[in-house]
Amino acid sequence: MFKKSSDTENSDEAERKTILVEPPVKPRPLARLRTYFLTGIVVTAPIAITIYLTYVFVSFVDANITPLIPARYNPETYLPFGIPGLGVIIAAFALILIGFLTANYLGRSLLVLGERIVGRMPVVRTIYHALKQIMETVLAQSSTSFREVVLLEYPRKGVWALAFVTSTAKGEVNAQQEEDMISIFLPTTPNPTSGFLLFVPKSDLTYLDMTVEEGVKLVISAGMIWPEPPKENGDTPEKKKLPPPETDKETDKETETPSA
Repeated sequence: MFKKSSDTENSDEAERKTILVEPPVKPRPLARLRTYFLTGIVVTAPIAITIYLTYVFVSFVDANITPLIPARYNPETYLPFGIPGLGVIIAAFALILIGFLTANYLGRSLLVLGERIVGRMPVVRTIYHALKQIMETVLAQSSTSFREVVLLEYPRKGVWALAFVTSTAKGEVNAQQEEDMISIFLPTTPNPTSGFLLFVPKSDLTYLDMTVEEGVKLVISAGMIWPEPPKENGDTPEKKKLPPPETDKETDKETETPSA
């Protein structure tokens, strides 16, 4: 009896060895439906959210700008239906007109007069000057702020974090150090609007070729959305390599003295 059982076990093991590749398990119909459902969400969700946010923005601007138009000049007065986006067009035209008038001598004079009036208000002047500096820094075409992505060794050695260059440190912050200091913004994931303001020596930063938009996508997606690699041609600059972390073996080699 024991011999027969051992023979059957040996035959089973031989049959298992002959099967090199097991056939793949066919997915169940419910699993296929679940996969198709998730794929549909991935495809349609970005489009639907974009359309919805655009609709909300246009509706908000139309609801606040269109009533300011006199009924005599409002085209919706003579039409049996509303014109979507009319408030957005009027707002854009008004901003262009204000920018044109501000570029002239008369407009600049009125702007200086308005800033003097605002400057005499205790609370309003603080908010106004802060918002003005932020908007000028973000929207100025000649400024290099928020246009460079860097890597910083943070929070410890051997760990790298993605950050954005805001400006070159000036005044007392830069005067206290021997090397030029760079002010960078270290965002948090997945909310890049919060983070840390750091002043770092320029030599401690590794500048990347990716754009700010690609860096923001990388931060928001928690490293799941990476920028596309540049096309292979002679014009593209070489990628900057990170310095390898120092190991105990390298330090031991440096301390060793050559034998005679």
